[in-house]
Amino acid sequence: MPQTRRPTEHTRRSPPTATGETTLNTPEDPPTKTADAAASPPRRRRSGGWQAAKSASRRVLILDAALECFVTLGYARTTSERIAERAGVSRGAMVHHFPTKQGLVQAAIEHLCAKRIESFRAGISAIGDARDRAERGLDAYWAHLNGPQFAAFQELVVAARTNPELDEVLRPATARFEREWYRAACEIFPEWQKDRRLFDLAMDLTQFLLEGMAVNPLTEQSEARVERVLRYHKDRLREILLSADTRNDGLSAVERFRQRGDTR
Repeated sequence: MPQTRRPTEHTRRSPPTATGETTLNTPEDPPTKTADAAASPPRRRRSGGWQAAKSASRRVLILDAALECFVTLGYARTTSERIAERAGVSRGAMVHHFPTKQGLVQAAIEHLCAKRIESFRAGISAIGDARDRAERGLDAYWAHLNGPQFAAFQELVVAARTNPELDEVLRPATARFEREWYRAACEIFPEWQKDRRLFDLAMDLTQFLLEGMAVNPLTEQSEARVERVLRYHKDRLREILLSADTRNDGLSAVERFRQRGDTR
């Protein structure tokens, strides 16, 4: 009677698979690849850089949508659901990037400040002549104040008056924006650095005058009235710039300012 050959450890069959097939394996050694499998290149994994870029792009998309909602809906009516809808992302994606509304609002404010600085630099840096740059810089700033970025900022300022949590986020962000805006202006207008106090005067006059005009929509502001004020202010900027270039004993308003030693 022939003897049945007992399987050795190296030929022991593994348990049947779900399809009823069996595979050969050894308990001591790991499975070996076939020649074809060994020769084929490994499957390429998704690049971490690509994933990071995609995540950053979606984050910017959400923040831009938040700013649009602040302008079109107002801060009080802006919700995470509305932002997600405008951004074209799922609710899950919103929660992934911004688990809380407070975090979303803070990121949106920082994003807004960065966009305002970028817009300011882009509108001014290409202007050549010093005197022309001052006048065209004023025009560029006035255009910015009538755009959506400043509208979003003003909506947040008004809402923060009665919202302590928003105020707590907006105040330090605005202070950082002011510092960055001032630093950018110093770089863009090197000719003004001969007398920093006069530069500060020009900056404050421009900011307070133009922002006051921009946030007062209830006043009848015809184009003629606005142009008249802007033209007058350009003359004052020219006067300040000329005073920074010369030192005389005149009693102009600029020189009286200089003699008083007023500081920012």
